[in-house]
Order: sequence, then C-alpha cells, then structure tokens
Amino acid sequence: MKKTTNGRPAKFVTTVRALACVALLASVSGFVTTALAAVEVIDYEDLTEGNQGDPLLHHGITYHDLNGVSGVFPDGSTFEPAPGDEFIVENAGLFYADFPGFGSAVNALTFGISYVGGENLTIGPLSTVMMDLPSPARSASLDIGFYENGPWGGIEFHLDALQGGQVVASDSFEISNLGGRDNPTWNTLAVSTGEAFDQLHLYATFGADYSLPRAMIDDLTLDYLDPSPVVETSWGEVKGLYRQ
Repeated sequence: MKKTTNGRPAKFVTTVRALACVALLASVSGFVTTALAAVEVIDYEDLTEGNQGDPLLHHGITYHDLNGVSGVFPDGSTFEPAPGDEFIVENAGLFYADFPGFGSAVNALTFGISYVGGENLTIGPLSTVMMDLPSPARSASLDIGFYENGPWGGIEFHLDALQGGQVVASDSFEISNLGGRDNPTWNTLAVSTGEAFDQLHLYATFGADYSLPRAMIDDLTLDYLDPSPVVETSWGEVKGLYRQ
C-alpha cells in the first residue's frame, strides 16, 4: 500500500489488551521482568533523552544495523555509510505541540550523532535500520516524523515485515515534492499479515538506491502472537515467563 504525505491516513489505532504491565519476580534469584500485553505500544517515555548507542535493546526489541549503507539524494549527490551514528531519544515537545496526532508526547526515537536538549529537537538522518522482535508478531505500525518538500521530495519511506529473512508484508509512502523550503510533517507506516514475522526493516530509497532523509519514530505498535516469552532485564536464570 502506497500513500502520499499530502493524503495522510488517519493515525493507526489499536486496542491494547491488558496493557497494565504487571511486574513479576521470577522463581530464581536476581531476575526481574515485565509481563507485556499481546498488543504493545512502545512510546520511548521510559528512556532518558540522549544518545543510546548502536545496537539498542529496548522492550525486548533489538534495533541494529543503523545507516550502514551508501546511497543518493534527489539532487544526485551521494552519501556513505555512517558507522558512528547512534539511536537517540529526543524530547520533541515542540513537534508534538505542532502535530498533536503524532505519537505520544514527549519522547521520540531518532538517529545520528546529536540531539537538542529540552523541548526543541533535531530530526536525525535515517537510511536503514533493522528491528529484531523478541517473539513473532502479526502486525506492526509506527508514526514517523520527517521533513517534506525542499531537498527531500521524491524519497520513499518503507516498512517491511520479514520472517526468516523474507519479506512477508510491506508499506511505503513518497515524501511530498512541491519544491521550495522544506517543512516538518508526519505519517504512519503499518504492516499486517496472516503470517507471523520476527523482524522489521525501516528504510528510505530514491529510485533503486538507498537515500537519507530525516526521520524520527514513535508509538511502535506490535500485535504479538502469544503466549510468548519475554526477557527485559536479567542477571540470573530465566524460567517460564510468558507474555499474558
């Protein structure tokens, strides 16, 4: 399904079952975990603003292989892999004030090497990122904030769901290309399949090549197949903990 930023869909809405996240203590010493709902909305509010490194492990999801590709911009200029880029939690309070339908204020996940402290923000560069899920899911969505028009017009964002390395569902949209000065905006990417998937790939292209627009994400929503084990933080042996 392809969408344009001029015709944004309504924000993806899901019903969260038992999202009360009850803390459990395992039957072994030194292990604490969280019982998560089958549908989980990850809003990054539990993280502190700042650089998070690469890879990033959060709510059982491993974010990795960030911006490790070369590619092109719409004007024909090129870029190289950026091995120093990190995942960054950004307090994007001013963005949420302008776009109240986006995500869940005030934290978003962005990318690159720097951030702006407080409610002002930087929307960082994103060419590609992989997300390994802790257990199989049947659907996923995320809100993505970005710049449109200006030098970014014509770039496409993609979200692929993969199982065993094979794409089983995908969604994409093209960034508005009206020229002039660029401006911030947001959209939603969503994938759903009758098949299970265990990995997500978020990336940007221009034509047949990777590209490097600016992006930040929020409200990563996953509908997990259950029961499924979940491991959050451990310093002991894990025994029989399941998502409810």
